[in-house]
Amino acid sequence: MSQETPARDRPLTTALTQAAATAGLAPSVHNSQPWRWTVLPDALELRMVHEPQLAATDPENRLVTLSCGAALHHAREVLAAEGWAGQVDRLPDPGRPELLARLSGFRQTAADEDATRLVQCMRTRQTDRRPVSDERVPDAALDEIVRAAAAQGARLELLDSDQVMSLAAAAAQAAAVAEEEPELREELAYWTSRSGAGVGLPPEVLPEQPAQTTVPGRDFGHPGTLPIGTGHDRAAVYGLLWNTDDEPDSWLRAGEGLSAAWLTATRHGASMVPLSGVVETDGTRQTLRQMLAGLGFPYLAMRLGIVDRENAAPPHTPRLPTAQVVDTSAVDT
Repeated sequence: MSQETPARDRPLTTALTQAAATAGLAPSVHNSQPWRWTVLPDALELRMVHEPQLAATDPENRLVTLSCGAALHHAREVLAAEGWAGQVDRLPDPGRPELLARLSGFRQTAADEDATRLVQCMRTRQTDRRPVSDERVPDAALDEIVRAAAAQGARLELLDSDQVMSLAAAAAQAAAVAEEEPELREELAYWTSRSGAGVGLPPEVLPEQPAQTTVPGRDFGHPGTLPIGTGHDRAAVYGLLWNTDDEPDSWLRAGEGLSAAWLTATRHGASMVPLSGVVETDGTRQTLRQMLAGLGFPYLAMRLGIVDRENAAPPHTPRLPTAQVVDTSAVDT
């Protein structure tokens, strides 16, 4: 009987293909998975996909780039866990803005144990939009989550109680704006009606009714089938992902920071829910910028908390087949 080849003895192209495939588990706006990978004999390239069904939601590709950054961090951690170290060139070709990153210059090193733990978290991480329990995320865990984002060149600001109320007002205003924008409603309807397509948000992951929380969640236009129970968000912690400029390189790094923070939260048993609706309109995005005292630009709001362990976990959102997002034609023989 043949035995599995140890990771360190596999060809580089095998490791690159596996990293790109596992990166498909990363979170993305509306679970659109707007990334495509190209495996080369000695490199891995990441491109973003311009989704026409996100033109109203994300006209500047800020959330799409952030999503691709999360996938980039996933791929980097998979490679580190298998003992491959290399360099990352972000936005390497100004003439091709869709080419977000190139990973190259690989050499074999010792497997990274921290990366191995994060790779395990990739397979268990979920987006649970239901209210959290009354158990608080320990301060030490919150500190580690913030540091994880910072290590990727992003900034995560945890909000005080007054700022949370401002976030709640901004989220309610964003929801009102979205209700009056038919293009936004049409796009949301598209991404919540993609059953069997490998993308989008099926009803099983959407709450069956609005949760009674301080910061309102997104109105998806129709109820899902996920029971929410009677919880609240009194023990939740809210944060803003941001940086000092509003450029594609920072959006990409913010996505890497989001991935690092979310996987770290998962390792500590905490739930994270992105609140992208509040950054999808100019007015509410400016409100969030005021919360940062004008020092930077907000890319995403989020909620952190401990899920109610009495509730069964929601199913994982679907994923596109690897062959649809990873091009290996340059190395296939």
